[in-house]
Amino acid sequence: GRRAALPQGPPDVSALLRFSSPRTAPRAPCCDKLYTCRLCHDNNEDHQLDRFKVKEVQCINCEKIQRAQQTCEECSTLFGEYYCSVCHLFDKDKKQYHCENCGICRIGPKEDYFHCLKCNLCLAVNLQGKHKCIENVSRQDCPICLEDIHTSRIVARVLPCGHLLHKTCYEDMLKEGYRCPLCMHSALDMSRHWRQLDDEVAQTPMPSEYQNMTVDILCNDCNGRSTVQFHILGMKCNICESYNTTQAGRYKISLDQQ
Repeated sequence: GRRAALPQGPPDVSALLRFSSPRTAPRAPCCDKLYTCRLCHDNNEDHQLDRFKVKEVQCINCEKIQRAQQTCEECSTLFGEYYCSVCHLFDKDKKQYHCENCGICRIGPKEDYFHCLKCNLCLAVNLQGKHKCIENVSRQDCPICLEDIHTSRIVARVLPCGHLLHKTCYEDMLKEGYRCPLCMHSALDMSRHWRQLDDEVAQTPMPSEYQNMTVDILCNDCNGRSTVQFHILGMKCNICESYNTTQAGRYKISLDQQ
């Protein structure tokens, strides 16, 4: 069958899977308590668990406390088909991989992703050389929900302008508009809509007193400036033909119309 599209920015699998498998309970180094779920720890305590500092785990089967490892040294219970000795993540094999540059485990398979050093994030290979880089963009919070993106359990969406949104936030944004909330660049290909708007403008002539009125505009898509004829339905950029523009000067009327 047809393969599903890859997430543009894979989620932090160790956050997605909360902490570990139900076969083991890591000991929190901060409070010396045993939890099978990192988020359960955080919800029940007044501090957060640093999964990278975990040293010991308890086998749920035989209850032996031992150093963090993939298999119980007492009863040979397999804690997880996948085990990361850095994140201390135990889980079924889901093609996870640990990205040293991200510093966390990601959902793979690894060959489907590459780490962009400038964006500081793992991205789908089909975006390699085809996305706009913004330095350390993944370390910024989502501009819609103001929550972390880098270690989020939610897939990241890479906009054409290079900014990141949670996939769910991106979908919510499209219900209200089409522009990046940070830079106002179009967040998706609007060319078909622009051509429809061309037809609507052509079929909606302005009253005679406005027909020679022009206005200076700034395009949010190409950042170009141009002077165009004013129209109530929208002003089209003379450079890239986008209607994602904003007024940048006063209205002007030619002298013979004044």
